[in-house]
Amino acid sequence: MTSETVGFVGVGLMGHGMASNILKAGYPVTVIAHRNRAPVEDLVAKGATEAASMADIAACSIIHICAPGSPQVEAIVSELMPNMTPNAIIVDCSTSDPNSTMALAEGLEAAGFGMADAPLGGTPVQAEAGELATMVGAPDAVFARVKPVIAAWAGAIVHMGPSGAGHKMKLLNNFLAMGYAAMYSEALALSEKVGITTNQFDSVIRGSRMDCGFYQTFMGYAVEGNAEAHKFTLTNALKDMRYLEAMADGVALANPIGNAVKNSFALAHAAGGDGAEDYVPHLVDYVAKRNGVTRG
Repeated sequence: MTSETVGFVGVGLMGHGMASNILKAGYPVTVIAHRNRAPVEDLVAKGATEAASMADIAACSIIHICAPGSPQVEAIVSELMPNMTPNAIIVDCSTSDPNSTMALAEGLEAAGFGMADAPLGGTPVQAEAGELATMVGAPDAVFARVKPVIAAWAGAIVHMGPSGAGHKMKLLNNFLAMGYAAMYSEALALSEKVGITTNQFDSVIRGSRMDCGFYQTFMGYAVEGNAEAHKFTLTNALKDMRYLEAMADGVALANPIGNAVKNSFALAHAAGGDGAEDYVPHLVDYVAKRNGVTRG
């Protein structure tokens, strides 16, 4: 039986499935409620313990955090640290600013704790199935300790290097994904504007060399109308592209394409893109509307 105990902050769309699979792997899991009690109640029914406060979470030896971004992660770590046990490890599964991550890791190490950044690749469905991918930034000793727990919820685990490396790679990954979304949205608006329907466009691209898994997910909304084909919000997409921009600025790299992608999401957000309800494939509607195109 493992000696590790797992705390989990953020059992939402992704965190619920992850925590569920950690339970299945035999680890004691402590969770805490935020706004939505349903995931917590489900996990408690499966054997998890509900924390009365963050101090209960801090008593665990490996603590997962799934939060919207760096400001929230920083606040959570600040609340946890006074009550953490010696050698405890924070695993940040959020998509965070690498500069923040490296600063947090340095502070935690100085206080006798560890940190791993383990951002996620995949969907809530894959989270429930234990088939996420993750790219991990952590010192070797920290990675060795957290890897068995991460293996409970991830099918693919890549150790990228020291603290911050996982979040750097995640931003590059999301740059490609959000870049696809921006290009697909603009291409479909232009397609409709010149008299080629979305279905005609799809009939040429699907199955061709330009097809890919992200394309199929994106077109699950554009063609099939599945509003939940890819449950990643416009707000989070914009946040990630801002983090990418900051990462590029930090090494004095010109990133005009990254800026263009960011601005596509910024325009959608400014036009009313709701972080709670509008997902990345919905960008197609905002780009169409901005160009006077009515989608059927």
